[in-house]
Amino acid sequence: MRGTGGTARARDGEWARHWQYPAVPGLDLLRARYVRHSFVRHTHEGFVLGAVRQGVEDVVMPHGTLHAHPGTIVMVNPEVPHSAHAGDPEGWSYATLYPSSALVTAIAAEETTLRGTPGFAETMVLDEDTALLIRAVHRAAEEGNALAADSLLRVVLARLLRRHGRSLPARTPKTAGAGTAARAQELLLRRMAEPPSLEELARELDTGTFALLRAFKAAYGMPPHTWLTDARIRAARRLLEAGTPPAAAAAEVGFTDQPHLNRHFTRIVGVPPGAYQRERAISYKTARTRPA
Repeated sequence: MRGTGGTARARDGEWARHWQYPAVPGLDLLRARYVRHSFVRHTHEGFVLGAVRQGVEDVVMPHGTLHAHPGTIVMVNPEVPHSAHAGDPEGWSYATLYPSSALVTAIAAEETTLRGTPGFAETMVLDEDTALLIRAVHRAAEEGNALAADSLLRVVLARLLRRHGRSLPARTPKTAGAGTAARAQELLLRRMAEPPSLEELARELDTGTFALLRAFKAAYGMPPHTWLTDARIRAARRLLEAGTPPAAAAAEVGFTDQPHLNRHFTRIVGVPPGAYQRERAISYKTARTRPA
């Protein structure tokens, strides 16, 4: 894929723009058309709200595969493993909002009666009017209309929380296996660039390899090596946002080289790291030069 006007494009008609609008903090945006592209299993620190415009997106959740058609909204809570691919030969196009947990929590406290950590009880709903509003948030942000983008975003979040919100259960280890998985996660984060083998990891935690695999997947929805790739991409995103060149970011988080980072980054984020970094540079440059 190559960057054209800040948008990553491919010869088969695929294109994607993953960016931030600095005037609306706590929000990432993705607008894209995918045909052959697929997202591997991954998680997000914040929420995912995707509105399909054309085609069909198959979203693979822990409880099964959802077929998202035009007019539907896919809602994924933080840290829930999922993957996605085209559910139709023509692919799918959509507009996605990635609001932070802090933003969603603040709106839930102001506009709903939810207590504790807010989230969504359903993963997919048919809501054509709100799907149109999600696309309107994108248009307002692309036009530089901060008042409209912020207002529409809050309407979208408040409406979805009132209609489909629930309080999420606390994430606390309840078994010995969950405790082992949490310790494994901490160790992998500390040694991200040079992680141990599964056997070494199990030995350090005084458990068996298969017991560790079962415990980790039960706690985080994916095996340790998949989780580690996801964690590396999160770390690489932070480095890219801070201006670190992609090759240096790849080395720092433990990928063998930049092509290795490119492949995994694109399959999780939806655009290559170079396009991701350029979009943020363009967005922040525009924000600094726009008259107050």
